[in-house]
Amino acid sequence: MKKTVLITGGAGFIGSHLAEKLVALKCKVIVVDNLYSGNKANLRKIINKINFYKIDIRNNLKLEKIFKKKIDVIIHLAALADIVPSIQNPKNYYETNVTGTFNLLMLAKKYNIKKFVYSASSSCYGITKSIPTSENVKIDTRYPYALTKRLGEELILHWGSIFKLNYTSLRFFNVYGPRSRTSGAYGAMFGVFLAQKLSGKPLTIVGNGKQKRDFTYVYDIVNSIVTAMIKKKSKNQIFNVGSGNPVSVNYIAAKLKGKKVYIPKRPGEPDITCANISKIKKFLNWKPKYSIDQGIELLLQDINYWKKAPVWSPGKIALATKTWFKYLS
Repeated sequence: MKKTVLITGGAGFIGSHLAEKLVALKCKVIVVDNLYSGNKANLRKIINKINFYKIDIRNNLKLEKIFKKKIDVIIHLAALADIVPSIQNPKNYYETNVTGTFNLLMLAKKYNIKKFVYSASSSCYGITKSIPTSENVKIDTRYPYALTKRLGEELILHWGSIFKLNYTSLRFFNVYGPRSRTSGAYGAMFGVFLAQKLSGKPLTIVGNGKQKRDFTYVYDIVNSIVTAMIKKKSKNQIFNVGSGNPVSVNYIAAKLKGKKVYIPKRPGEPDITCANISKIKKFLNWKPKYSIDQGIELLLQDINYWKKAPVWSPGKIALATKTWFKYLS
């Protein structure tokens, strides 16, 4: 594993866990992060064992300086996430998720990078009737975040076809775990619920809570990335990465043992997400190791991480999601 690996977004939720894993595997790790949503504290265990650069992937000139060193693999995680901000400011999302990806691909071509692993999103499937959802289901992007992540993937597929880039695109389903983002826009359910639980506030359950999600623990995500990086059969492939075992929001709330309050169902959201992971099992011999119960237990062991997270009330959520209802109805 003596490879030099560049991780974009490496101070973020998934990126910091990945950086730790690659250091343990004796890789030379270079982390690029603009610290917009990432946090350098996430890297505190390994900060003296990696090269860290505070750089925005939209800044091509600063980015290219890193490529003067030999890089074997790019793992591209840097992106703007969340639905509402993408509707409010699609320009930022396009510049980061599309132009930023383009910048990396141009540098990958120029410096003959051996492998490019992209963190795609299952949001590209929109609201599909095909459950479990396979990689060949029709693309149906419903909001700018989903669109820009898919456009980034399209660029990568094009580079693979025209410029013979060795890529793997991984479509992640509902990632959760320690170090998920605690600030900024109203977003990921687990972060919202854990902050509410710590504050003794009720868990805000959307709709009737019967909707199911394919929650995938971050360690399983990291293992899928490492596997895609090293296995030859990953070349120029798209893989779903999920648990393949969706559970309801009500089930999560019961496991967290919190009080509950129900808020209006949101438009543009599927009733269920479920990854068909037969392809990644067959090609890469990868499968998830962490059940939802194990994942929740690990989260609760580290629950104090969410002490500084915003505590969302039904009223605050209603204000934060007005744009959602306006444009996705």
